[in-house]
Amino acid sequence: MEKKRPLYIEKEAYTSKIFRYLQMYRRCIIEQPKPYIKLLRPEIAAMDLALPASSALLATYLLTGAFPPLFPFMLAVIGGYCAIASTYVFNDCCDIDIDTINLPDRPLVASDVTKKHALLYAFLLFLIAAAVALYLNFESLVVLLAATIAISAYSAIAKRTTFLSFLPVGFAYGLVPIGVWLAFDPAGVLNIGAVHSYVSDPAGVLLPLPAILFGAMICITDWGFTLSGVARDVEGDRLRGAPTFPVTFGVQVTSKFVMVCWICGVALSLAIGYTAHLGLIYFAGAGVGGCWMLLQAADFVRNPVPERGGRLFLQASSYRAVIFVSMIANIVALCMAGHGFWF
Repeated sequence: MEKKRPLYIEKEAYTSKIFRYLQMYRRCIIEQPKPYIKLLRPEIAAMDLALPASSALLATYLLTGAFPPLFPFMLAVIGGYCAIASTYVFNDCCDIDIDTINLPDRPLVASDVTKKHALLYAFLLFLIAAAVALYLNFESLVVLLAATIAISAYSAIAKRTTFLSFLPVGFAYGLVPIGVWLAFDPAGVLNIGAVHSYVSDPAGVLLPLPAILFGAMICITDWGFTLSGVARDVEGDRLRGAPTFPVTFGVQVTSKFVMVCWICGVALSLAIGYTAHLGLIYFAGAGVGGCWMLLQAADFVRNPVPERGGRLFLQASSYRAVIFVSMIANIVALCMAGHGFWF
């Protein structure tokens, strides 16, 4: 009978193996960073960074009338971005066969990154997001886990089994501003973290109306955002047997549903400003940007082709970035007018 190794030797071997993996992974990123950056979809990074920033600022402004603490604010932006980016990388791992047809220049398809390294990369980004959420407020971690399960179910299962696969995508991204909001204005149910103790919520509201509207706006606009991209990929999805909404009902029907999503999204964006008592800066961005976005969605209805859906996908990210930046600018102006400061 083979003699069993002592437990401490097994632990050392396991630790050594993890260390070798991390060293190998670090060398890959340092020596060839471009493919790993491309996995993060830098073309829509402005939207993904501005979303957690605007949510953190709005939550704190409505609670205190001032800026949030600088260090937790920076952590929230980084953590929120890492949470979103990790889902992009995981989705690419699940869609290699489809992207071979639709997006042959993606890093995994072009063999610039191995699937194993990409999965480790996605997990590393998730761990960063989870660590930040745990530090800020345990409620935020719970929301992160729920969002990650939803988006992972979309990438790994739903996209290839049902035309309703876009629903968990919107649900997951709608939870992003909620999770960030709870880091600065906890519901008080699981408020175990670093930030919740710096100020109390005198109203005792679990989640204020602007936060609910913010989450709903992101959820519904993300349905339109996602389906625009899926319309672009319709041929590859059809060849690979993925019963997406455009494959099942056609791009024309998809374009009309996308239009409905954007009408609702623009209306919700204005409702956020009204309920949060934001000012001219936000409403100018939301109003002008919303009108422009609706014109682009209407053009997709008039020209329901995959290429137009792909352009609308990128235009939608620009619109949402404008909304978030307008919110940030308005809150900064309001805080400065009210003698708010970083602390």
